Amino acid sequence: MPKTVRPGPSPPPRKRAGLRRRKAKPDPQRVAEIFRRLAAANPEPKGELEYANPFTLLVAVVLSAQATDAGVNKATRGLFKAADTPRKMLSVGEDAVREHIKTIGLYRNKAKNVIGLSQALVDRHGGEVPHQREALEALPGVGRKTANVVLNTAFGEPTLAVDTHVFRVAHRLNLATGKTPHEVELGLLEVIPPAYLQHAHHWLILHGRYVCQARKPRCDVCVVSDLCTSPDKWFEGAPPKGAAQREATT
Repeated sequence: MPKTVRPGPSPPPRKRAGLRRRKAKPDPQRVAEIFRRLAAANPEPKGELEYANPFTLLVAVVLSAQATDAGVNKATRGLFKAADTPRKMLSVGEDAVREHIKTIGLYRNKAKNVIGLSQALVDRHGGEVPHQREALEALPGVGRKTANVVLNTAFGEPTLAVDTHVFRVAHRLNLATGKTPHEVELGLLEVIPPAYLQHAHHWLILHGRYVCQARKPRCDVCVVSDLCTSPDKWFEGAPPKGAAQREATT
């Protein structure tokens, strides 16, 4: 008598292509109101790295990776007095650069990159910092975030650099989602009104650094608290009467 073969468990149903649910874009009016308030609280936001020209800005941003702006400023004051152009930086040499910046993280590799990008600027661009993203990202030590900062701050381009602060604030305020800084950057560029793009990354960076902090966001002084639905939020509704975001930076 032949054995009865019992059927195994049925395989799970295959997902049909194109049925993945896409997350709805944030409400444009809410996004516009968020940036209107950030702009009202700080009409002319500035980055906190010290620099004298596009070259020193580029070097400062390269050095700021995994370092604080305050630490970079302390290290570069003496360096930029000695070398504020690519040719001067090459004359100073890698050993001297390393000595100037030894108080910040990864200083050996960063010194090598500073000399490398200085040489590339002299060889390829006549000693000038290029305005093109591709040319910037081809320089040693320069990635997309650094290129965005230089294009925005030095040349007035409406680019958006996504660091840890921008990444966190974008998710908490449901402005953009994504697993990588690039994904968040593209999401923010889709929803931020053009009128606010020039200063958007500075507003988001400063908001994340001084108000929407990682461990304990300062929701009681946040000018957009009532527009935030983050699970990290601990203050309900609008901030107390008289509270102003500028208090958070003092």
